[in-house]
Amino acid sequence: MTARRDIADAGRVVVKVGSSSLTTDSFDLDASRIGMLAEVSCAAARQGREIVVVTSGAIAASLGVLGLRRPPTDLATAQAAASVGQQRLIAEYARAFATFGRSTGQVLLTADDLMRRAHYRNAQRTLTRLLELDVTPIVNENDTVATDEIRFGDNDRLAALVAHLVHADALILLSDVPGLLTAPPGTPGSVLVTEVRDPADLENVELSPRSRSAVGTGGMVTKLESARLATAAGVPAVLADVSALAEVLAGEERGTLFHVTGKRRPGRLLWLAHAALSRGSLVLDDGAVAAVTTGKKSLLPAGICSVSGDFVAGDPVDLLSENGLVVARGLVNFDATELPGLLGRSTKDLAAELGPAYEREVIHRDDLVVMQKGQ
Repeated sequence: MTARRDIADAGRVVVKVGSSSLTTDSFDLDASRIGMLAEVSCAAARQGREIVVVTSGAIAASLGVLGLRRPPTDLATAQAAASVGQQRLIAEYARAFATFGRSTGQVLLTADDLMRRAHYRNAQRTLTRLLELDVTPIVNENDTVATDEIRFGDNDRLAALVAHLVHADALILLSDVPGLLTAPPGTPGSVLVTEVRDPADLENVELSPRSRSAVGTGGMVTKLESARLATAAGVPAVLADVSALAEVLAGEERGTLFHVTGKRRPGRLLWLAHAALSRGSLVLDDGAVAAVTTGKKSLLPAGICSVSGDFVAGDPVDLLSENGLVVARGLVNFDATELPGLLGRSTKDLAAELGPAYEREVIHRDDLVVMQKGQ
């Protein structure tokens, strides 16, 4: 029960709730469900705990108002629907939390906000300050401006990244199913998987059903990915039915608990590994691959075989082996136009020919993260 105790003792918790858990069958916001979330969150706050809510539901909240029978599939209509629904969604959260004497703050993010280091730091400061001011942040993807190229894909992944961002002690993923099941909900013999310690625990898990609602965009696969991102960085996670939030926060055995699989890393490395958008790639020879992955060395120009992409100094780039496997990611010290003339040469020779500015590493070890299998 130690891991469940860790959830109960978590001082800062990210709670993610999906569209299917916030809307009625008639495509309207479920005020009673949002009220329950507010009540439980405010009770936790009175105990000295900090809750960050990551919510979906902006597009779903607009369907009834716009007379749409299902979520729009074209980007322009989806963005317009999000514009209509977001104000309804945040107004309902503000009203529900105010009932319990607590203020909320809206934080809208795009993937680009977490892929660019400066934006990442700004988002981190905003969320931290809201918590310091005793305000509950309500985080959502900014669907009104997000494009297909820069979307998170689902707020499950956003929730895991926010857990990294705010240095959360736990992540709770709320859905309309009780947790990981061995068969679809309602199927005779379906069993709840109460704990996941390693991949073997997922062998008999049912991954196909997305939810019981037509408005949800995520499925069990995205929730597993979110839990994996969190636990790999030292943050335990629980997947449970939305109605079980109070019990989960209390450490009771509700939902599926995902045990921690890795250690916490500095925020900048988490950003680089999980949120940064690569602006290009460098192909390394075998010696350079070994140097940066197992030797924990900086990347020098002598070990680079080729360069692709349109990046400038300070951008994230992928480091590839000669067979195309991404082995690491780092912040490059040169523009894409500069690097081709430096490849295969020693920093000493470059400094002698071009000046001392060219004696530096292409990527310093402190700005590099090795990518584990599956990342």
